[in-house]
Amino acid sequence: MLIGEYEHSLDAKGRLIMPAKLRQDIGEKFIVTKGLDGCLFAFSQEEWLNFETKLKTLPLSDRNARNFVRFFLSGATECEIDKQGRFLIPGNLRTVANLEKEAVIIGVGTRLEIWDKDSWQKCDENISVDEIAENMTMLGI
Repeated sequence: MLIGEYEHSLDAKGRLIMPAKLRQDIGEKFIVTKGLDGCLFAFSQEEWLNFETKLKTLPLSDRNARNFVRFFLSGATECEIDKQGRFLIPGNLRTVANLEKEAVIIGVGTRLEIWDKDSWQKCDENISVDEIAENMTMLGI
């Protein structure tokens, strides 16, 4: 399971260290794509296939479904961890997530989210524990 929060700096070429604790679960090759809320999503190849299978079931006749598929697939790229434990985030994806120097990788179970450090801090500050508690009850947790 992909869990935890890890801060790292991007190097001049746009490479980011994949934390050692996440490497086994994410794999040596994985998929990075545009995410929601201003971050990037990273999926192991197995989880990406699961996600892609769900996308394939969406109706082509539905404009929102087509846009949803376009959003995730158009930005998707396969990344590979090098011998130093780094992976390259393509320039277009760095732009989408406003990644310049400081990044935060968070594990959210089946995927990773890659955030610009300042964006993650703002997002994290806006998470209301009280709202989460109320929604947990509605979700049966």
